[in-house]
Amino acid sequence: MNAKKKVVVGISGGVDSAVSACILVEQGYDVTGLNIRVLDSLDESPSLKPSPLVISDHPDFNIPVLTLNLSSKFRDDVIHYFHDDYLGGRTPNPCMVCNKKIKWFGLFEGLKLLDADFVATGHFAATDFNNGRYRLYKGADPEKDQSYFLWMLSQSDLSKTIFPLGKLTKPEVRKLAHCFGVRAAEKKESQEICFVPHDDYCSYLEGAIPGLAEKVAGGDIMDETGNVIGKHRGYPFYTVGQRRGLGVSAKEPLYVTALDTEHNRIHVGKKSSLECTQLIASGLNLIGLENLTGPISACGKIRYRDQETPCTIEPLGDNSASVSFMSPKSAVSTGQAAVFYRESEVLGGGIISRIINRTKQ
Repeated sequence: MNAKKKVVVGISGGVDSAVSACILVEQGYDVTGLNIRVLDSLDESPSLKPSPLVISDHPDFNIPVLTLNLSSKFRDDVIHYFHDDYLGGRTPNPCMVCNKKIKWFGLFEGLKLLDADFVATGHFAATDFNNGRYRLYKGADPEKDQSYFLWMLSQSDLSKTIFPLGKLTKPEVRKLAHCFGVRAAEKKESQEICFVPHDDYCSYLEGAIPGLAEKVAGGDIMDETGNVIGKHRGYPFYTVGQRRGLGVSAKEPLYVTALDTEHNRIHVGKKSSLECTQLIASGLNLIGLENLTGPISACGKIRYRDQETPCTIEPLGDNSASVSFMSPKSAVSTGQAAVFYRESEVLGGGIISRIINRTKQ
């Protein structure tokens, strides 16, 4: 039993985090829920306050929930990053950044204030400690595995983190939710970015950055031979791999292949022109390895729903690496994360900072 061990569980209002909290109560932990607020009025001095959230109607799972307002930090670390990446011609991943800079930051603030021993979340992932390192693994449910979003976690983070859902599937979680009396048992999951209404990032950017639309409108759309074939609404409103909404006609479908932020140009080409065999990943965080001293073989993903592909990772210095794939990846975008696996273990990852080699067909 873990009666003397205190755990702070991140409570989102969804079923996964609620079930995680209930599982930990069953395992004998002293559990407190923490609901991190990010879209409230800007906080002057964040502090823990009682939350009206109720995790379960079952008397055995009367778990107290506190709130922590991190809206100012969220604005500075996530929303500003989101703006900067789009203005820089990159494709941001705000949920990934939020995990490290907001969720785990907030959970560890709660841990300190409550003198707790561990933090926990409802992510579908798993941890272990062996051969002198804390390890991160995929969740057992391949459809729900969220390890891709957790590559930024440090050894210190993982040493105090519990993932109660690591060995469960989503149907099993929903079944447990009914057994635990969880109010959110059948709540639908949201796939949207929390601060972007209706997942319409173009409309969001237009409203969030006054004058942006007028400043960048009317740039050139360039084909693969360097010809101007149309005008666009502004480079921040396009992403690499985009096909719809280009407003140009051609004999075969055209896709955005590159964004020229300096000249406000959109480059388009055939689908085959999106394929890439090599990239540079910067800001590496290694989990399954102490360091990267030479080339290693692994499997890599360049977005959450990407299929893993065998690759070779070679250190370049400055905490970056060259990543060469055995088969091409399509629509690789700077700003996204390249995450590396060895079977079910997450070795680490980095931010895609440069695309070295696009295949030509």
